[in-house]
Amino acid sequence: MTQEHPEAEHLHFWSFIDHAVSRAGRELPGVDPLAMRLVLTLHRAANMLVYDLESTVHRPRGWSWPGFRVLFAVWLSGPVEAKKVAELSGMSRAAVSALVNTLERDGLVSKERAPYDGRAVQLTLTEAGRAAIASAFRAHNEREQEWASSLSEEEQHTLIDLLGKLTAHSTHFQARHRL
Repeated sequence: MTQEHPEAEHLHFWSFIDHAVSRAGRELPGVDPLAMRLVLTLHRAANMLVYDLESTVHRPRGWSWPGFRVLFAVWLSGPVEAKKVAELSGMSRAAVSALVNTLERDGLVSKERAPYDGRAVQLTLTEAGRAAIASAFRAHNEREQEWASSLSEEEQHTLIDLLGKLTAHSTHFQARHRL
């Protein structure tokens, strides 16, 4: 059995970033500490936000974060092909297909062959699905407002602009992402 490193005992979710940047810099000279700190912080903040939304808003309704994303995409773009829902939600087609089966079983989504292409599966919210996503999104947006309230309106716009710049730049180095 291995012994936990004494430093690890004092680390927590946020202090790990400082530790990781410092340790990686010692282990691998030339590592860009600012880029590393930016990506670690962005990743942890996004994960924390998603976990909070899922655990406070969606899990109490019996949904996972991916399930909410599918319902949200169908709600705002439906009727819509399942492959388009995969693109809009940033999920694989297989993941969307599995979720749609569950959402259909729960009476929230209906699926049928698209009238313009018998091979395509078109998704539509049921009345129960429309009511459920509208109610969930109200609670979701209230939680979004709580998160956003730590920033001024100007800071919110600045962060949106900076994140847009970051994502737009990803095309320059052909970053991989789900379509």
